[in-house]
Order: sequence, then C-alpha cells, then structure tokens
Amino acid sequence: SDSDSGSEDSSLSDSELQEAFSRGALKPGLNVVLEERPKRRNDVDGLKLCLSEFRQQLPWVERLDVTLGQVVDPVSPSASSKDAVDPENDFQREMSFYRQAQAAVLDALPRLRKLQVPTRRPDDYFAEMAKSDQQMQKIRQKLKSKQEAMERSERAKQLRAMRKYGKKVQTEILQRRQKEKKNMLNAVKKYQKGLSDKLDFLDEEQTSSQGNKKGSASQRMKKGPNAKRRYKNQKFGFGGKKKGSKWNTKESFNDVSSFRPKVAHNKGPGKAGKGGNCQLNKRPGKRARQKMKSRAR
Repeated sequence: SDSDSGSEDSSLSDSELQEAFSRGALKPGLNVVLEERPKRRNDVDGLKLCLSEFRQQLPWVERLDVTLGQVVDPVSPSASSKDAVDPENDFQREMSFYRQAQAAVLDALPRLRKLQVPTRRPDDYFAEMAKSDQQMQKIRQKLKSKQEAMERSERAKQLRAMRKYGKKVQTEILQRRQKEKKNMLNAVKKYQKGLSDKLDFLDEEQTSSQGNKKGSASQRMKKGPNAKRRYKNQKFGFGGKKKGSKWNTKESFNDVSSFRPKVAHNKGPGKAGKGGNCQLNKRPGKRARQKMKSRAR
C-alpha cells in the first residue's frame, strides 16, 4: 500500500510539473515562479461613489446618526490631537471611545427633545423577554421534574438507611436471644449431669419476666384513667378506692382484740372429727416438689 501511495504521489507531482512546464512556469532547479500579489489601493473616489449610490435621503429622526470630531480629554486639554490617543495603549484607546460616545449622546439629546421624542423609559414599562412563555414553562417543568427526582432519590436513600439500621437491630436482638438460650441450655446440662446444684438461671428468667410486667404496669399507672372515667368522676363523684380495701394496716396488725385462738387453730366444737390439722393433707406445690426431687438425687 505504501508503494502504491508513493507511486500515486509521484504521478501527481509529475503531472503537475508537466503542466507547469507547458505553461512555461518552470525555471532551472524545478522551482515554480509565483505571481506577485496585487498592491492595495485606497480608492477614495470609488468609495464615495459607492456610498452615494446606496445612500438614502431620510430625515435625521429616521437615521439617528451623529458625527463628531475627536473629543479632547478634559484632564489634559493642552495635548495636541495627534498625541491625544496612543493607539498602542489599550486604556487610552477605550477611554477615547467612551468620550466619543458620551459626546454623541450629549449632542443628540437636545435634538431629540426638540423633535418631542421621549428619551426616558416610562415607569410602567415592561421589557419583552428574549424567551417565550412556552419556553419558560418547559424550563419550569424540567426544573420541577429534576427537583422531584432528587427528592425521590433522597427518600429512597433514607429508607435504605432505615432498613439497614432495622436489620442491624434485629440481628443484634436475635444474637442476644440465641446467646441467652445457649447459656441457659448449658446451665441445664450442667445441672442434669450434677456439675452444678444451682438453679439461678430460672430465677433470672422469672425476674426478667416480672420486671417486664412491672414496667408495663407502671406505664399503665402513669397514664391514669381515660377521658370517659374522668368525666364520670367529675359528674357523679369518686366512689372511693375498692382495690386493696381489705389489706392490713399498722393499726389493724397491732389490734389483737378480735383474735380467737380456737378458731384459728381449728380447735372449736365440731372440728375434732376431721382428722386433725388439714394442712397435712395439702399437696405440696410444684416448686417444693422440684426441690424435694433435687434433694433426693
């Protein structure tokens, strides 16, 4: 492929050289003589002629063109017109443009007032926007959809974080329960094998359940009666405390005037034929039977 491209380049160059030779543009050394560029001319008369051809004779209010000479710098008015602006100094050049435009405005304002053309914007003037209402509505809808998408993504992130935290708490609770169950099973196995004679793990379980019940009861007590009960108490009055009315107090405990030993010890009339104390016929409880079995072992 390289050889083909080289041959094509050589053929093209040969054909170009042959054409240049036929025109007589080749000199010794295979150099092509270029034609000289045309010199630039400042044809002032031709430009004026063209300007006069397309110039329209319109009143000044339609043209609003102001032509002024070079404006002298008020800071240094003694400077000559040639040395007033240095073309190499950007700041001086821009300031000259600014002074020229300011002088043109000051010259045009009186002429506009003379022609009764308003030059100030009215107070209730509203400029027309570059974009239409339909385009602005599309932009508003796009911004709104983008904001809603961001809010949805933020809510999804929060839900994922909450689910992750909930799973973490759930796994911790399950691990704690499994650990407690494992410890209790190990304690039961030790007790069955005779390695330990303590049943503290049962007491701990009961106390934990009782503590939960007490906590729930205390929470219920803190709430107090509901609104219906409070309304009835306010309307009909409070009837007094019923629960715990038969509990002993310090005075009733110290008062032994109504104590009857024969009734208390089942020694009254008609009690002898029942076989003595009835407490001996009572069956022991479950906890007592467990203790008796453990002592027997």
